[in-house]
This record gives sequence, structure tokens and C-alpha cells, in this order.
Amino acid sequence: MKEERLLVIDGFNLLSRGYFATAYRKTEDQLTKNSTGLYTNGLRVFLQKLFNVIEKYETSHLAVAWDIKREETKRKKKYQFYKANRGELAAPLIQQYETLNHILDQLGISQLTIPPHEADDIIGSITKKWSNELAKDCLIYSNDKDFLQLLNQHTSQILIHNKLETRYTVDHFKAEYGIEPDQWIDVKALLGDPSDNIPGVAGVGQRSALPLIQMYESIDNLYQLLPDLDPKFNRYIKKLVEGEEFARISKELVTINCDLDFFSTFNLADLAYQPDHEKIRNVLAQLEVSIRLG
Repeated sequence: MKEERLLVIDGFNLLSRGYFATAYRKTEDQLTKNSTGLYTNGLRVFLQKLFNVIEKYETSHLAVAWDIKREETKRKKKYQFYKANRGELAAPLIQQYETLNHILDQLGISQLTIPPHEADDIIGSITKKWSNELAKDCLIYSNDKDFLQLLNQHTSQILIHNKLETRYTVDHFKAEYGIEPDQWIDVKALLGDPSDNIPGVAGVGQRSALPLIQMYESIDNLYQLLPDLDPKFNRYIKKLVEGEEFARISKELVTINCDLDFFSTFNLADLAYQPDHEKIRNVLAQLEVSIRLG
């Protein structure tokens, strides 16, 4: 019997990567479509990668987590500047998301969307539940490094590391950064995240954020001990004082909620999935999409 192992896909992250990789320097008219006019460039990459990862890591349970509309998220409702730098999604990308929703339903793959929460919070909550209740392997598929805060002895992240797709574990993280995964939140609070318009502390960058948390463990502790800051960080004192409010807001924004009420009665057994290659081929043939299986 196959060892139980959960694979959680960050849906829009994977679909967007596939879409933009195959849409580079192309107009919408040049994107791959089927005979009915449905765009297929991004969803084909999504499905190929999905089934490759399922097979490679011998996963027994599967979930795809999706974001809701940006304006409807809990973070955006509280802080209007959050992700304010993001443009509208391209129409072909939205169409492929809708098509993919239908395909995954047909294939019996669990999809999770939980307003007003983002996919990050779904992934955080489901991986925590899996780790606590089953203490079995759990894999997060995403190149979003916010998920590093979720790493533990059971949960790893599949990401591009040193130019290779790697199963990045908590041991890899500790060796690389010299802190615990939950302290990654504090590093991000200082750094901010330009892609999400999260401010961080102006003037505190890569060279200083990690060393500060390595030494002071958290931003709470850092600000408490600011009057006695190590002299090697003196040039950051004024920046830290001026940026304290932004640091605390940034920490709130980058902290993944791992306790969504939805999962209090959720049955993890419902995520069991075994690919039926014949069914997959039939469904994709109707869509006129071909991928390599097994």
C-alpha cells in the first residue's frame, strides 16, 4: 500500500507560471487555442506539471488551493494598499482558470476556495491539520517563498532552488538561513514584499533583515531591545524607529493563517486521489490537449 503523502498545489501560482512562460512575447491571438476557441497554453503546462509531480513524489492525497478575487480578500479589505500594484488578470488567463476548474472537477481532484481567505491561508491550514493529525509527508508546490514559514518535519516545499526543482525541507531552510521557519515571518516583516506592495521597513534590506532576526529572534524582541542594539546595526536604528508601524503591519500581512474554521471538521480522507490515466486522456482529448502520462 502506498505511503500517505499529501500534495497541495498553489493553483494560481502554477497556472500563472505556465501561462506567462508560454505567452512571452505573444499577443493574445498567438496563444494556443483549441478548435472551439478556448485558450489552452497555461492549463496544458499546469496539468503536465501536476501529474509529473504526483508521480515523482508518489502522492496519495491531493488538493488545489485557489485565491479569490483580490478585492474580496480579508487582507485587502483591511489594508487597501495591499497588492494595489497588481494589474488586472489577462482574459485568456481567467478563461483558463475557469476551464481548469471544470477539468479538475471532472477528474475528481479536490479544489478549495474559501472566501474571504487567500490560497496561502488554505494551504497553511490544511498542511497544519495534516501534520498534526497524521504526521505524514506533506508537499507544497509553489515558488512563493512565503510558504517557507510553514516548513516542519513533515511539511516540505517543492521550489526552484539553485536552478533545480528541489524538495526543500526544514533542514535545508535552517542550514541556509540559520533561523526557525516561523521566524521567516519576521524577516519578511522587515523586508516587505514589493510584489504584494507590502512595505516592510524602508532601508532595511537583504543584508540586514536576516542578521537582525538571527540575533534578536523576532521584531517584537528587536524593538524591545532597540535602545541596546548591537553597534554593528547602529545605522539602522533611525530606519527601524521610523518604520516600526510598517514592520508590524507587514508582519500581519505576511503571516499565513493556519487555523481557518473551515478545516475544524474537514475530513482529510476526502483528499485521496489516484490518477486514472484513461479518464485523464479522455477528458483532455475533448479539450484537444495532450500531455505525457506515466
